Amino acid sequence: MTLARRFMLAVAALMLSAQLVEADDYPSRAITLVVPYAAGGGNDAMARIVADRMSRSLGQQIVIENRGGAGGTIATRAVAKSPPDGYALVIGGTGTLAVNPTLYANAGYDPRRDFAPVGLIATSALVILVHPSVEANTVPELIAYAKKHPGKLNYASAGPGSGIHLAAELFASMAGIKLTHVPYKGSGPALNDLIGGHVQIYFSSLPPAVGMRSEGKVRALAVTGPKRSPIFPDLPTVTEEALPGYEAVLHYGIAAPAGTPGAIVDQLNTALRDALASDETKTLLEGTGAEAMPSTPEEYAADIDSEETRWSRIVKDIGVKLN
Repeated sequence: MTLARRFMLAVAALMLSAQLVEADDYPSRAITLVVPYAAGGGNDAMARIVADRMSRSLGQQIVIENRGGAGGTIATRAVAKSPPDGYALVIGGTGTLAVNPTLYANAGYDPRRDFAPVGLIATSALVILVHPSVEANTVPELIAYAKKHPGKLNYASAGPGSGIHLAAELFASMAGIKLTHVPYKGSGPALNDLIGGHVQIYFSSLPPAVGMRSEGKVRALAVTGPKRSPIFPDLPTVTEEALPGYEAVLHYGIAAPAGTPGAIVDQLNTALRDALASDETKTLLEGTGAEAMPSTPEEYAADIDSEETRWSRIVKDIGVKLN
């Protein structure tokens, strides 16, 4: 064995030893879980539902940090470039890991190579909300109104490339209508402008829609999943109403930077699965209309791969372009 080869093996052994020591001590301080959107949306809700329970399991606080901008790419890219020590995590959503890598010419990260998947949290459909001024009580009526007034209906999104953005674009494409996209830095600002009538349509995550609908601030037309939601059992699916085959379901998970030691990833995965198994978390998820999806890191990696493949094809097929 050459001297150079021995040196390389010694360095590798030292690096492995350092990782094992670090994993043994993990976590020794607070962990930051980055939500790449403003507070108030589905990604934010998923993070807050699991963070408290995971904190208890890990013995250290998980701090939620909302960093909106560029459809979630800025914060997601920042976490991808963070030290792979388990102290900087990110909520991986459909928008950031499945849509943005195709929608943006250079998102600044690769969803398959630049992250160590920790595990899935849940999946959730959206609900189509319209301002009460819109003359439509059903999806067919909304489509007919949009065809009669092409381009005059504005829809909000949580940012270019968000799952909400693509859900609306897929709907418009399949319905053969023209809608005008108005992007925001998160769901909270978008919902405020929907209530104010500055935009007419929003494909919302389920939790914030409950109160707004009951108070008459918005009208809910349909859900975007393959089946009706237990939160809105009276609402049909888009497929039932008008567009067979339409489906827009968002996936939420937790990811760490690539290179994070396997022992740390496994520890985080165990804490996440414990959180999802608790009655407390199940009740909270059910209250949002989400379906818990506990998984191994390997299963989440496979999900990221399949979702990116599906949504990248949709982005190309419907020709979505950023404003």
